[in-house]
Amino acid sequence: MQKMLIVDTEKCTGCRFCEVVCSVKHERGSNPSKARIHISKLEDERILVPIVCSQCEEAPCIVVCPTHARSREEQIGRVLVDYDRCIGCKICMAVCPFGAISFDWEAKRIISCNLCDGDPTCVKFCATQALQYVDVTAANRKRQKEVAAKLNESRREFVESSMP
Repeated sequence: MQKMLIVDTEKCTGCRFCEVVCSVKHERGSNPSKARIHISKLEDERILVPIVCSQCEEAPCIVVCPTHARSREEQIGRVLVDYDRCIGCKICMAVCPFGAISFDWEAKRIISCNLCDGDPTCVKFCATQALQYVDVTAANRKRQKEVAAKLNESRREFVESSMP
């Protein structure tokens, strides 16, 4: 069964510990700039959003790669990078709709989430459980309930504002 990494922005405190543990896991040292997850802060709205690869079904980064260095591993459903083929052209970065692909300027290579072989380290260390690795069907049901609740709240507000 396919799983996906989901983010609950309401639970994220912006501690950035996910960035630290990710960089330690993949780079063997604490360097959040080399993490596969990044916290984006929307100052005006006071919202913190962890940005991580969504492992898109129709991944544009795979489609545009001129050397076919990016591919999907079907077992976990993750997008992988073959560093022997990658030429560092950064086209995948340009087409990523989420800005989830970055570049390591020291190592001269692309950095993107590989779901830690199906056991994401960031999820294990997220104290608030803002990050979860769940079955795709369960994630979809959760999203449907959230949307239904928001629609219901909007409907209620509309009805209340329409009453004389």
